Amino acid sequence: MHGGGGGWGHSHGGHHGIDRDESLGAPYDHRVVTRLGAYTRPYGPLLAAALASTLVYAVSHAAGPRIIGIAIDHFIAAGDATGLSVIAAVFLGNGLITLGAQYGQSLILTWVGQRVLHALRTDLFKHLQKLSLSFFDANAVGRLMSRAQNDVLSLQELLTGGLFNVIQDIVTLVIVVWFLVTMNPKLALVTFAVMPALVVIMLVWQRLARNAFMQVRQAIAIVNAGLQENISGVRVIQSLTRERRNSQEFDRVNAAHFNANVQAGRLSAVVQPLVEVLVAVATALVVVFGGNQVLSGELAVGELVAFTLYVQRFFDPIRELTMQYTQFQRAMVGGERIFEVLDTEPQVVDRAAAADLPPVQGRVRFENVQFEYIPGIPVIRGVDLDVAPGETVALVGATGAGKSSLFSLLARFYDVTAGAITVDGWDIRSVTQASLRRQLGIVLQDPFLFTGSVRDNIRYGRLEALDAEVEEAARMVGAHDFIVRLEQGYDTQLHERGGNLSVGQRQLISFARALLAEPRILMLDEATANVDTQTEQVIQRALGRLLRNRTSFVIAHRLSTVRDADRIVVLDHGRIVEHGDHASLLARGGYYAGLYTMSFAAVGGRNGRLLEEVMPSGGGLVPHGDAV
Repeated sequence: MHGGGGGWGHSHGGHHGIDRDESLGAPYDHRVVTRLGAYTRPYGPLLAAALASTLVYAVSHAAGPRIIGIAIDHFIAAGDATGLSVIAAVFLGNGLITLGAQYGQSLILTWVGQRVLHALRTDLFKHLQKLSLSFFDANAVGRLMSRAQNDVLSLQELLTGGLFNVIQDIVTLVIVVWFLVTMNPKLALVTFAVMPALVVIMLVWQRLARNAFMQVRQAIAIVNAGLQENISGVRVIQSLTRERRNSQEFDRVNAAHFNANVQAGRLSAVVQPLVEVLVAVATALVVVFGGNQVLSGELAVGELVAFTLYVQRFFDPIRELTMQYTQFQRAMVGGERIFEVLDTEPQVVDRAAAADLPPVQGRVRFENVQFEYIPGIPVIRGVDLDVAPGETVALVGATGAGKSSLFSLLARFYDVTAGAITVDGWDIRSVTQASLRRQLGIVLQDPFLFTGSVRDNIRYGRLEALDAEVEEAARMVGAHDFIVRLEQGYDTQLHERGGNLSVGQRQLISFARALLAEPRILMLDEATANVDTQTEQVIQRALGRLLRNRTSFVIAHRLSTVRDADRIVVLDHGRIVEHGDHASLLARGGYYAGLYTMSFAAVGGRNGRLLEEVMPSGGGLVPHGDAV
């Protein structure tokens, strides 16, 4: 597709929507983990090394207190300075092993995690490019951006350490429990006595935290939606002086986000002190009962010190596992939503035996074409139209008559519900979409320009074009003069959507883009609707060059564009009700004459043109909304 960008939005096809409430799911989803496994499989050896590093870290980290206990009982108590130096060296070596294992694990997981996320983002982007317009009709841009950004970030937390941290915590907990039980079963039972209270606290906290964090996600989604809407609609907001009212509304949703975060913060803040209290209670019990065992000679001092340190180590992984719970919930939901998009099938696909459409002359036929965005609600009803190569056809009719829908069907953004569209005798469903669209040029009412230079935007549909060809295309449509007056000429960088150019200048660049792509079939959708009279004259000259020797379909309100067409096709509720040239349709005094009276006459008067005809009374129906 050249000339314009995007397509025509229709808020139909809700069955393709992926919108759902921002929520927290289960901490483990086998389907998500299995799908992620396909992305991590190429890095199996590295992940095995990371797992080995994790196990080494857990063992070496857990061995520290035991080494301290041995140092106290066997060397300090015995006054063995040499042995103490040796055990100190062992302790230092163990610390270095711990450090190296942790570094290796973090390095490997960061690299693998970022490679997986890179592949996931690439697949998501490529898949979104392939999806049909019906998908984008049904899904808001903000929601799709959330898939590509927020949900991928949720997985990043999991892939770059979350999963292996859980393994590390579980292994550490098992080792610590083993040390506690083997060192002193009685003191181990004393330590475990606080576990029922810990379990109750964690269960209650998780339930409250789940709701609190879900409210935070919902609140930030509303804040982001408000930001996007107000930034996109800033011109309307300022023109209607809605700044204060919109600020008040944003303050309300922002305050809700603030309150949700404060509530979540309170819950996060309260769990740590509660766990610390239980750790203190367990430690105090161990000191009291263990101290009595030391006094009675049943337990060595070093063993009591080591046991007390293990009590601290016992609660650390439990605390970490609890905090990881919510992270896993977010990651599973994020992964589910990402794969939901990746599993969405395009509605318009190439057939298995689709051929490349050869260079065409440009004969287009609509054969009893019918189309529905939503089943049971027809938009196009039995359209038959035969357009000769090089013919210019103007499509007119009230809003909702089906003009833009015919464009979308010819470009095969949607497939016909019944009937067929052929180009030079080829059913467009029997050829590849790429080969069809390479021979189409589309220019929209609001031309879409991309970030980059003017030259890059003109060359967008034909990347191999030489600079001289780019400039020649600009000259042909009358854009060269204003381009060379820009600060850096053709190398001038455009702002978002070409915001540093006027509407007319953007339109001329889109014309140059379409011309350079050399389409055989051209579609213009309200290409002159948003420009002033002087710019219109430049654009009309450009249109003359664009339309020459090309099969062209034009939707326009401007009198001159429609009047000069070879044929005018009048649509009403998806049907062709009249067709012919301007003069014959006016003489007929039917639907077109009524449209001309209501709309074209006013435009012609503003442009200093005289009505050629005296309109007959009762000339056809008068539509509501946009007349043509």
